[in-house]
Amino acid sequence: MRSMWSWARAYGSAALAVGMVAAGPAVAPVEANTPTGGVSCAGTNTIGFSPGLSLRARRTRITGTGSYRCTSAADPGLTAGTSEISGGGVNGCFASDATTVEKITWSTGERSVVVYPMGDVRQVAAQAVVLVVGKVVSGRFHGRTVASPGVQLALDVSSCATDRGVQRISGPSALLIP
Repeated sequence: MRSMWSWARAYGSAALAVGMVAAGPAVAPVEANTPTGGVSCAGTNTIGFSPGLSLRARRTRITGTGSYRCTSAADPGLTAGTSEISGGGVNGCFASDATTVEKITWSTGERSVVVYPMGDVRQVAAQAVVLVVGKVVSGRFHGRTVASPGVQLALDVSSCATDRGVQRISGPSALLIP
């Protein structure tokens, strides 16, 4: 676990990564630092929480989808990905302790399953600032570390103060696999 966070710090602060994602959909190429190369993707995620995120952290179920445009120095045919996201844990508007799984289907037809054993999701000024770091547990890029920063808009931020909670966030996100 510690090595995943060390990896994230080595590639810059979460604020820098989030800022780059929020700046627009441009995708910077990733150096092919291994024989299989890496991939850099920018896109959008929509995430649902049941029950919704509230001021008090509570056990929630997480579901969602993602859609990305990608570049890969090692594989020019890898141009996009779509994903389904699921998981759960103890989450609130100001704290997150959850495990999520992202099942990605690449434009090449290949798949990857990424497990994010922990993440940081904070509600700041009506936005969910997200940084999750995980590993590819099967499929393409197996064994590789993944960072997924993003800034998703909380569609109903005032709901943080209600029992119903914030049930959905949506906005820009990235997948970075060196």
